[in-house]
Amino acid sequence: MAERARLDQPRSVRRSFRPRRSGDPERFGRFAETFARFMGTARFLTYMTILIVIWLLWNAPYGPQRARWDNYPFIFLTLMLSLQASYAAPLILLAQNRQEARDRVTREQEREANAQAHADMEFLAREVASLRLGLGEVATRDFLRGELRNLLADLEERASDDQS
Repeated sequence: MAERARLDQPRSVRRSFRPRRSGDPERFGRFAETFARFMGTARFLTYMTILIVIWLLWNAPYGPQRARWDNYPFIFLTLMLSLQASYAAPLILLAQNRQEARDRVTREQEREANAQAHADMEFLAREVASLRLGLGEVATRDFLRGELRNLLADLEERASDDQS
């Protein structure tokens, strides 16, 4: 390591006791979501139930007397369950916060899409209205047929008048 030239100036690199962030900053959040999802499953409840039943049976009357580590009031079991809950609660809250942030982004995108769809519908409604107004000035097929029938009737009437 190179020596400092001057003692009255701080070092360029300072040591920190905080853990360095390396890699993906979202890794812990994904871990929290995975953990929270697992804790909400029947498999987790089954595992916890089996573990507690084994714990109770081993440390109560059915386990070997010398191998018991947590006798009747089961203080150590209570401590372990409290420790698990104290870690689970913040992880679940973190997962909920991340989900809320994703939901907020999704709602904003849906709101923008709805506003765009509404603007498109208004534009199309104006276009249809202008087409209707334009068609009011254009001769329709029925109008032309009626005029041609009238003209044909007039011609036939003149032809019959000329023959008589």
